[in-house]
Amino acid sequence: MALQRVLISGIGIAGPTVAYWLTQYGFAATLVDRAPAMRTGGYVIDFWGLGYDIAERMGLASEIDRIGYHMRELRMVGDHGQRLSGFGRRVFAELTGGRFATLARSDLSRLIVSKIESTSEILFDDEVISLREEADCVRVILKHAGECRFDLVIGADGLHSRVRQLAFGNQERFEKHLGYTASAFEVIGYRPRDEEVYVVYGLPGRQLARFALRGDRTLFLFVFDGDDGSLAEPHGIERQKAILHDRFRDGKWECDRILAELDRTPDLYFDRVSQIRMDGWSRGRVALVGDAAACVSLLAGQGSALAMTCAYVLAGELKHAKGRHELAFANYERRLRPFIAAKQNSAARFASTFAPRTRLGLVFRNAITKAFRIPRLARLTLGRDLSDRLTLPDYSISADQAAAF
Repeated sequence: MALQRVLISGIGIAGPTVAYWLTQYGFAATLVDRAPAMRTGGYVIDFWGLGYDIAERMGLASEIDRIGYHMRELRMVGDHGQRLSGFGRRVFAELTGGRFATLARSDLSRLIVSKIESTSEILFDDEVISLREEADCVRVILKHAGECRFDLVIGADGLHSRVRQLAFGNQERFEKHLGYTASAFEVIGYRPRDEEVYVVYGLPGRQLARFALRGDRTLFLFVFDGDDGSLAEPHGIERQKAILHDRFRDGKWECDRILAELDRTPDLYFDRVSQIRMDGWSRGRVALVGDAAACVSLLAGQGSALAMTCAYVLAGELKHAKGRHELAFANYERRLRPFIAAKQNSAARFASTFAPRTRLGLVFRNAITKAFRIPRLARLTLGRDLSDRLTLPDYSISADQAAAF
């Protein structure tokens, strides 16, 4: 097989992971991202399941354990900070076999990129603005680098994928809104700090949480119901802050102090909570991976691990197909589509329990959460949704042997 050049749009989780495996298999990878440099901050993710298996194969598991946070408690609190419900570390260990870490998404991305810096071309502050497929290549126009030719293009550029828009059509054709909006920011020096405790305060249709990070930082995460036209389009940061003030101004607990910190932050994550559901993840020489193909939603908690899993399978199928992209892309979908569909359905069910819209719903959610202190009950209730019912192919063996998985 002649050396194949692959353009990967997106330097988050899926993009660098697929680049790592492609370069292991003899492909040439170029990554492009419109950000000027590696992103920092953002929100934290929960990492478990098949993502850990992929991380081990990439030599990253020990680093994830080192930089990750090993949460000892999820704590639901009331208006005066009193503990209403929650459960501890033993439950997480029971559900994940002890393979669980909480870490900043940007930290995981940096770890993966460190594995490809010497083997892949990386272009920051640039983006794909045009794709034109020809018989033997894809002609790509990058905003700053100009026109280039690649054998394949992979969109790993997230929920609002530019590659998906260019190759498949506008986002509204594929986006399923889950009825919530999420926002996050960090501050330094906030008190109190509850180390390794995820503290959650709930109001009808709203949730505000904080988590203590290293370096005397605290992360705040807002989730609230509302996905009408007023929230469907991007807003400037001042408008986003005004929306959060409006939705949480009547809250007690630490809401006033957190909103005061919000006013001072220069950096705010703010987006609707959605899934991407598509009939196909490839078209010609263009394929999608991670959130660009099948976002499960921020509330699912497992998006980064799933992105690494899908990236591993996509690269492996290209290896086994010896670069025959039609065969590789078909096998990639065949292996993963039922698995990802189950994860999306689970996340959609979970969304309504994340921030219940009534006080009765909050009471019920807290009662169920309190019962999770019994690991066996937590396993019976959550085990189906949290477990990964997929056997990872071993792409170091032959394609015929892998087909038996």
